[in-house]
Amino acid sequence: MPAVSSRGTSHGIVMAGDRETSFLRRIVARVTLAIVAAAACGATLVMVWPRAHHAGEILLAQDDPAALADAQLNDTAIGAEALQREIDQALAANDPGLAQSFCDLAAARGMALPDEVAARVSAAVKQQTSASHLASRFASGLVRGESSDFASLTGTVTGDLLVIGDVRDVVREGGRLARGEDPDRLVLGLATAGIAVTAATYVSLGGAAPVRAGLTLVKDARKAGRLGAGLAAWTERAARDVVETPELEQAVASAAALRPSAALAAARAAFRADKAGELLRAAKDVGRVGERAGLRGALDTLRVAEEPKDIARAARLAQSKGSQTRAILKLLGRGALLLVAGAFDLSLWVLGAAFALFGALCSVKAAAEGVGAAWSRRARAARQAGRERSTPFCAAAMPGAQLAVPARIL
Repeated sequence: MPAVSSRGTSHGIVMAGDRETSFLRRIVARVTLAIVAAAACGATLVMVWPRAHHAGEILLAQDDPAALADAQLNDTAIGAEALQREIDQALAANDPGLAQSFCDLAAARGMALPDEVAARVSAAVKQQTSASHLASRFASGLVRGESSDFASLTGTVTGDLLVIGDVRDVVREGGRLARGEDPDRLVLGLATAGIAVTAATYVSLGGAAPVRAGLTLVKDARKAGRLGAGLAAWTERAARDVVETPELEQAVASAAALRPSAALAAARAAFRADKAGELLRAAKDVGRVGERAGLRGALDTLRVAEEPKDIARAARLAQSKGSQTRAILKLLGRGALLLVAGAFDLSLWVLGAAFALFGALCSVKAAAEGVGAAWSRRARAARQAGRERSTPFCAAAMPGAQLAVPARIL
């Protein structure tokens, strides 16, 4: 074997060293860039995570009104002081029921209110439920058909169960028709439906009571101007459908002026049960809200709702939250019932966090691969150096072999 010159060996060692240095520089640049990218993605993730976490909670809870309300309340971070201000405003507006609802919400969220606040709320509720107050409000609801609290609603529902209220409304609106005036067709339709539902309530031994109460509540909200614009438009269309053709409406109007009993018979004949399904379902949901959250809770729902689906979700919310429902509706409005913020905007926060996390993981992976490549290269170089050290001794044992030993080994 020809001998290897020391000059050629030295030149090869220098070239190998240059290649090693160039490789290490590339690895250092690669690892540095990966670390910088990982830090940037991590900082981005830290900044967007709170909003992304909240957006994820809302998106997951959008089909559950109770969970959605909890997520919204957690985001608003309402404290005991804010709830106390709401209680003071409710008491100033002579609404002890709303004040009590805020007290119940504070208790459910583990917030302690001053004893003085609880005492004022308790005294206001006690005064509103006194016997004299209940009797006067019941009479007002029974005679005038106007309800503003539980007692007056009880009187209004009692009047409607006795068909007094519905006949009164049919006679009044029918009289307007007879005089050529424009009647409130929503009230006329609800009264017509109420007459039919009252009979069903007696037959079912009270089974249709939630529907009966719901019709009364919707009718009262309409009279008091507490019906949301969107829901009022839908209810008016539905009420028109449950009343027969204009000819039958004219029959009610002509009978209303002198013969209320004939107006009642005409109203029963004008009712179209096959068209009343959706309206009666909405009325039933209103009645369910009233059972769990009280009269004012149902009226608050009718004020914020825009469509029947909102009322159905409010019924689910009231079923879960009970007396807290009014406070939740006061704080969140329609946002307590459904996803008001755009789902697309919320999804962007979640996607932003996901991309930041993905970028951080990819950057860490790239840095680890660079370090691993450098370590592997160094390990190979160490093994190669070990083989070069052992080569002269192996060559000496072979007959006729001649090999120049590198200077660095000697």
